[in-house]
Amino acid sequence: MNKQKIWLWSAVNAIGVFLYVMLVVWVITNGEKIFGQMQNFWGPVAFLLLFVFSALVCGILVCGRPIYLWFDNAKKEAVKMLLFTVANLFVILLLALLVNLLVR
Repeated sequence: MNKQKIWLWSAVNAIGVFLYVMLVVWVITNGEKIFGQMQNFWGPVAFLLLFVFSALVCGILVCGRPIYLWFDNAKKEAVKMLLFTVANLFVILLLALLVNLLVR
């Protein structure tokens, strides 16, 4: 796998994390409209399960392909992809913070 392909897959994974986070934020923001007000034990249970599921999805998006590459004996490419994904997520974080500052 060449460097361009590694960077492309890491960008796709980082954008996937960003889109998933946006979806979860939308659900949380509109949760009361969608599900009504939490009045019992099951609302917090569902929220925590969503939190755990989100960690799983993001973990798979960030680490899934690098782990696959690692076990496929492409250790150098695996480390590069993980680092590129982290770098892409950091750039997306900076852009989100910038947008937040500009929207105020």
